[in-house]
Amino acid sequence: MTDDHEEETHDGHHEPDREEFHHDPIGHAEVRAGMTVGELADSYGDAGIGAADIHEAVDIYAEMLGDDDVTNFFGLAGAMVPTGMRRIVAELIRDGHIDALVTTGANLTHDAIEAIGGKHHHGTEEPGEDRSLRDHDEQLRDEEVDRIYNVYLPQEHFALFENHLRSEVFPAVEGEGAVSIRRLTEALGRANSEVNEREGVEEGAGLAAAAFESDVPIYCPAIQDSVLGLQAWMYSQTSDFTLDALADMTTITDQAFEAEKAGAMVVGGGVPKNYVLQTMLVSPEAYDYAVQLTMDPPQTGGLSGATLDEARSWGKLEKAARNASVYADATITLPLVVAAARERMGE
Repeated sequence: MTDDHEEETHDGHHEPDREEFHHDPIGHAEVRAGMTVGELADSYGDAGIGAADIHEAVDIYAEMLGDDDVTNFFGLAGAMVPTGMRRIVAELIRDGHIDALVTTGANLTHDAIEAIGGKHHHGTEEPGEDRSLRDHDEQLRDEEVDRIYNVYLPQEHFALFENHLRSEVFPAVEGEGAVSIRRLTEALGRANSEVNEREGVEEGAGLAAAAFESDVPIYCPAIQDSVLGLQAWMYSQTSDFTLDALADMTTITDQAFEAEKAGAMVVGGGVPKNYVLQTMLVSPEAYDYAVQLTMDPPQTGGLSGATLDEARSWGKLEKAARNASVYADATITLPLVVAAARERMGE
């Protein structure tokens, strides 16, 4: 005879009554020459910890993109453009997989620099045996080279960017009164596209141009926190130009309100993450799907690392929403998740 917490097996042994346990043994990921990214992601599903999270993220993202009734919001924070993720996002836009992009002024700055002929370069975070990291950065300062971890950007590219804004972008919206940030990013995308084609720039026109050509809005709620924002402020001091920081709230909340279903892909944290998620606070519905790629831990209580399950408590996700958080470098996880999801969709 057993008590309430045990049951007798066929061989007479007693096992506890396990409400949380479901028999689903861990398998072992398979790696072989010639396998596709999608096959690798499928293999991750046999494993645990981060591998299982990647597998779940691919599954959810593929479902988000494959359902024509889903309006897809994409948050892009961090140094994703200067570190080489620009083309991935631009192609998602061009293929109709992003309906609204929320990003930083920094990403838009670096995107425009490449669109008009500038380049980011491989650098190093290792100063060498005979010098400190401070010595290394002081030398870069003297040589007028900016460092983003292991990426270098010559400062003359910012002068090129300033000229681009003053000759091609700001005049297009000057005199329109207080313009929305979305209107400015639209003008930026148009200018990037036109200059890129006119000058025969080898690198592609980028994500702002793709958004302009695809009629996808770009929202940049913290534009002041960037070289783009600094340049906009300086131009406003001597011209009939200013930005309306609240105007975009109408259009992005309209998109959320009108969505039959909604999905969020959030790369990094900060303002883009919150701006994407908070749109649902004034909508009758919430996100049906959400994937987060971050390196920030949830234990600090900060939004950047907060789990998407926590967002459910705020009403930003539906109770039944499918969601996954992957805690790893997004320059590794974003290409993997996008490639595997595209393969799943037959693209």
